[in-house]
Parts: sequence; C-alpha cells; structure tokens
Amino acid sequence: MAPLSLGFLSRALHRRVMRRWGHVADRAMRMRLSELRQLRLRALELRQVLDRVLYVADSRLTLPLIGSNAFQKPLHSDWAWRPQLWRGPIFPPGIAAALTKSTFGDEVTLFHDCRISELTVRQIRNTREADLAPFGLKMDVFKFDGSFLSLVIDLPPEAVVGLKRKHLVRMTSVVETEHPLEIFARLNVRHGPNTEQMVRELPLDSDEIVVEFDLAYTKLNEKRVEAAWVDLIFEGPQMNQVILRDVNFSRRPRAEL
Repeated sequence: MAPLSLGFLSRALHRRVMRRWGHVADRAMRMRLSELRQLRLRALELRQVLDRVLYVADSRLTLPLIGSNAFQKPLHSDWAWRPQLWRGPIFPPGIAAALTKSTFGDEVTLFHDCRISELTVRQIRNTREADLAPFGLKMDVFKFDGSFLSLVIDLPPEAVVGLKRKHLVRMTSVVETEHPLEIFARLNVRHGPNTEQMVRELPLDSDEIVVEFDLAYTKLNEKRVEAAWVDLIFEGPQMNQVILRDVNFSRRPRAEL
C-alpha cells in the first residue's frame, strides 16, 4: 500500500475539511431536527475513525515502548513473561458494565457474580517515568452486590515446561487503589486430575509488589504438569478504583543447599 501523503495537497484538504465542519458546528443550533439527526450520524462515524487514529498514535508515540517485556528478573530466572494486556494494545480497550467472563486480550478474564454489573474495566496507557509496562488496567467499581471479583491470568505453555517442585514462581505488580482493600494472588497448577493451589496476599505498602510461590510446599507431580494460571482476587471492591500498572511473572530454581 502506498504511504499516506502528508504534503501540500494533504494539508490543503485537511484545512478544507476543518472549515466545512466548523461551518456545520456554527449552524447546528439552527438546523432542522431531521437534518441534525443525519449530521450526528456522520459526526459519530467520523469520530469513530478519529478515535482509532488517536488511540494508535498515542500508544505508539508514548513511552514505554509498546511490546516491551523489560522488567527486573531474579538472578538465574529460566522463564519470564508479561501478559499481553500490559504489553500491547487490545481491542476493544475497555468494557462498561462488564459481564462475568469478559476477556481482555488473550490471557486475562474477569469473573464476578454481580446481578447488576456496575464495573468498568479499561486498558490505559502508562506514561509515568517510573513505568516499565507500556499499558495498565483500570477497574472502576461502583455498587457491588456480588460475593467475589477476580481477574484470571492464564500463563503460557512455556511457564510449565520443565516446571519442578524446586522452582520459585514470582509475581511482580504495580498497584494503585483509591481506597485500601485486600488483594490476593492464587497460583493454580494443574497436574493430571489434580490442581495445586497457593495463595499470597499482596502487600500494598510499596510501589512494586512482589509475591513468590514456593512449589516445594506442594504435592506437584512433575511428570504430569499441564497448565497454570493465577487468580487475582479483590476483597470488598465496592466504590473503589484499582489500577494495575504492571503484572509480570518469572520463575527460577531454588538455590541448592
């Protein structure tokens, strides 16, 4: 496809279009309702295209760079990963009145049991100097009539290749909350018909939050490991805003004694 021309003709056409829409805006208060209704449809179509351009432009022109998998990994790590949601743009970027089992990217799924969802979830662009992840996830929770709210992050197949009981699995996150609440991380590892589970509470008293799961304390059958996922569980989330600036994972073998 030929490159988009941004030369003289393009600038002239842009000025012409801007003048036309300026005149339309000036006349909007005096238009017949039938004419205004058709104009509104055209404006909405135009805004949809412009929003797409702005979303991609803001994403590509803002640091951290899209696709970045850069974060500090423990020494001797043999696997490290940042989910797509925090690494690159997803579409649609958000959902209002999000239903249970709504997905965000390829690996993250929302679960709750609200009868009426007053939960808005949206991917945002990280722009702070301290941010390493290109994107974050913002959840606005208003009235919450359910008993649980969680985000399930499916770990990729590489996470369980060669997984042993000698491994430590680390989850690092950057979390902001409008009001204090409890957040728990539960690692699930399926091996054959059984699933090992380990739960850690996220200490929200630091900028970067690290929790580790020591598989030595499980009954993991190393020969039958099939899949792994992490549940992020939010306790008492009503009337709160939670921003997950980053979530990433790594694993390393425990030092031999």
